[in-house]
Amino acid sequence: MTILHPTYFPNVAHFVSMVHAEKLLFEVCDNYQKQTYRNRTYIYGANGKLPLTVPVIYSQKNRQLYKDIKIANHESWQQIHWKSLQSAYRTSPFFEFYEDDLAPLFHTKQEYILDFNFKCLEVIFECLQLDFNHETSSAFQTKPTNCKDDRHLVNARKEKEHHFKPYTQVFSNKHGFINNLSILDVLFNEGTNAVPYLQSQKI
Repeated sequence: MTILHPTYFPNVAHFVSMVHAEKLLFEVCDNYQKQTYRNRTYIYGANGKLPLTVPVIYSQKNRQLYKDIKIANHESWQQIHWKSLQSAYRTSPFFEFYEDDLAPLFHTKQEYILDFNFKCLEVIFECLQLDFNHETSSAFQTKPTNCKDDRHLVNARKEKEHHFKPYTQVFSNKHGFINNLSILDVLFNEGTNAVPYLQSQKI
């Protein structure tokens, strides 16, 4: 069993961990932390690496559980994210193929970031034609027993460098290959080859 944080359109490292896991356990009992992949992902835009961040309502005064964190829906972030994805990937080989599956995620308001991340995961697993079989944690454990702990992958700042095999990206002739972007980058560029690609990689 492998334990991971559910993140916003997880990056390649997260998905490599997931496709190699015998069983998936998602951490849902942790405290929310800023500057992590819980509410952030990176895509490949015309000018290079582009962050997409879901704005959240968060106070640093008191610790807050990840599952209690609400999305700041007074901002038009969904529209911005969807337009960013369209401009980044509309010329990719598989964008049109998955566009209709993904669009509803950006046109329906979601209240909690954790719930939204699970919705995004469900859609991605469906696009990859993988079964979304998983369990969720019932209590937070600093050192969980009997499972591989890949929760460290959530840290955007203390991230170790990954070297995944390059695949063709829309703007790679401009900026070269960019490693460990959102699963969306793999999906739109590799399509049906996404799962074999992820299975062939190691973290």
